[in-house]
Amino acid sequence: MRDEKISEYLKHLADRVPAPGGGAAAALHAAQAAALLGMVARYTTGDRYAEHAASIAQVIALTDELRNVALRLAGEDAAAFTAVTEAYRLPADTDEAVAERSATIAAALVGAAKPPAEVVVVAAACVELAEKLLPIGNPNVVTDVAAAAEAARAAATTARVNIEINLRGIKDETARAELRTQAGRVDDIAVRAEQVTAAVRKEVNR
Repeated sequence: MRDEKISEYLKHLADRVPAPGGGAAAALHAAQAAALLGMVARYTTGDRYAEHAASIAQVIALTDELRNVALRLAGEDAAAFTAVTEAYRLPADTDEAVAERSATIAAALVGAAKPPAEVVVVAAACVELAEKLLPIGNPNVVTDVAAAAEAARAAATTARVNIEINLRGIKDETARAELRTQAGRVDDIAVRAEQVTAAVRKEVNR
């Protein structure tokens, strides 16, 4: 997915195939959020912003890292979902086969829930960086801070439903608890993203 053209990716997304799907889309929302924040930071350099140079350099480094992580998660999500569909196709014609199929499905579902859970982490980091950039970023690109916050919110809320759909088939209580914890962060991420957008809109509509 990392090397696909956008038009090719969208064609695959629209096709009747198991992956890519919503999980990969969530990861790419997060990647776009990170990229937008990186762009804002790169426009916030030079003498005018010298007092914030250290903070901006940190934002640039972090957003580049987050963008790469999100791209990796997009590919991992597609692969994990494919593993789930293959697990459901396993034979169930004997007691042993049924047991093996059930165990494989359970493991695949845990694997499928992990990339969106990590997307939530990336989305939270992007919102935090949007909050950091908002008061110090170049005002000429302040709307891109809001765009990043909204992309991060979309990433988190989309990832949450992809976690929750997999939770139904996961029996491992430790895994369920960890995944529920990540899903539980999303409401706060969404509220904070909305606050960033509201602050930007207030600024541009003065």
